[in-house]
Amino acid sequence: MSRLPKQLQYNPMEKYGGLHSKIFNAPLRYVQGPRALQHIGIYLQPFQYHTIIVVLSPNRLKDQGKNIQESIEKYKAAQTVEFLEFHGECTWEEFSRINQKIDTLNIGNSYCLVGVGGGTNIDCVRAIAYLRNVPFISVPTLASNDAPCSALSVFYTQQGEFLEYVFYPRNPSLVLVDTEVIAKAPKRFFVSGMGDAMATYYEAASCWKAEHAVTCAGGRPTATAEALGRLCRDLLFNHGRQAVKDLNSQPLEVTEAIERVTEANTLLSGLGFESGGLAAAHAVHNGLTAHHATKSKYHGEKVAFGTLVHLCLENNLQEAFRVAQFFYDVGLPITLEELGIQEDDVEGLRKVAERTCAKGETIYNMPNAHQIHPDLVHQCILKANRLGKEVRNN
Repeated sequence: MSRLPKQLQYNPMEKYGGLHSKIFNAPLRYVQGPRALQHIGIYLQPFQYHTIIVVLSPNRLKDQGKNIQESIEKYKAAQTVEFLEFHGECTWEEFSRINQKIDTLNIGNSYCLVGVGGGTNIDCVRAIAYLRNVPFISVPTLASNDAPCSALSVFYTQQGEFLEYVFYPRNPSLVLVDTEVIAKAPKRFFVSGMGDAMATYYEAASCWKAEHAVTCAGGRPTATAEALGRLCRDLLFNHGRQAVKDLNSQPLEVTEAIERVTEANTLLSGLGFESGGLAAAHAVHNGLTAHHATKSKYHGEKVAFGTLVHLCLENNLQEAFRVAQFFYDVGLPITLEELGIQEDDVEGLRKVAERTCAKGETIYNMPNAHQIHPDLVHQCILKANRLGKEVRNN
C-alpha cells in the first residue's frame, strides 16, 4: 500500500525481528527550551547545507517562518531557504503534492527538509526526506504526540482513518522543541500529548514481558527504553496536573512543570515507544479511527482511552483506576461518551474491536496474545468505559 518505491520499503520487524537482538533508536540531537526556534540556525550551521527547505502550514509562515529565516541568515546556516505549505493531514496524496513541489525548486544535492508543525506534518515531511535521501529536521510546534523523535510515519486516509505505519532506517538529524511555542498552542494539544505519552510505559512493560514482542525498531526492548518509559510516566504523574494549571495562568510563563511534561510528551515518549514497543493502547487507537464519531478526537485522546483498555486486558484494574483518575484530572477522555461513541453501539464497537485486532497490529505484542480476539477487546472496551464512568461520577 505504501507509495514508496519497492526498493525503499523498509520493515525493521521483518528485517531484524528474527535476530532477537535488543535495538535502541534515537535522533542525533534533541534541543528543548524557550525561544529555541530563534536559534535554529546555530544548530543547523555545522551541517553546511546549501539549501534548507521548510514545510509548514500557512498560518505558521508569518511568525515561525520569519524566525527560522532570520536565524538561518544570522548564523549563515545555508545559502538559500525555501518555504512550502503543508495542508493538514499525513496522506499519500499530500506526500505526493509536496514532493512534486520540491521537484520544481532550483536546488542542488546539498539540502535538508525541515518539518514544522504537529505530528501529521512531521510524519509527512519525514517520509519525503527518506524518499529523497536527505536529512530530516523535526520541529514540533505542539507537544501533542510522540512523532518528533521517531523513524516512522503514521499515514491516514483522506477521511482520517488509520491506514499504515511506514518505517525508515534513520531517525531525525535534529529535533528542536521551542517550549514557548508549545505553551502558547491550544491547551488541548498539550493534554492530548499526555494521553499519548502515558501509554509509553505500559506498552513497553507489556512488550518486556512478552518474549515474542518486537519493537518498532525491529528488536527486543532494551532496559534503557523501559526505564525511559517509566520516567515518562512518573514525570506525567508528578508534573502533569501542575503543568495544566500553569498553562491557564496569565501572564503565561514556561514553568518547570511545562518543561518536564514537554520532555515526557516528546523525547521520552518518542524514545520509549520506538525502542520499548507498542502494544494494545495504540492498536485500540487505530481501531477507534474506524468509528466515524472519533474523527474530531486527537491521537492522544484516543490513545488515552486505549491505555485504559490495555490495562483492562491485563486485568490491572488498580493501575487502570490510577491512570483514569489522572486523565480525568487533566481533561482527557475516559469514557466512550467523551469519544462520541454510545455504549450500546454494538455494531460500531464491533468494528472498532475488529480493526484493533487486524493482522499485524501491535496488540499481538501483549503477553496474552494467544487469547486476543475481537470479543475480548469489545468486552475490555466496555470494562474501561465502566471504570471511566465510575471515576468521573465519584
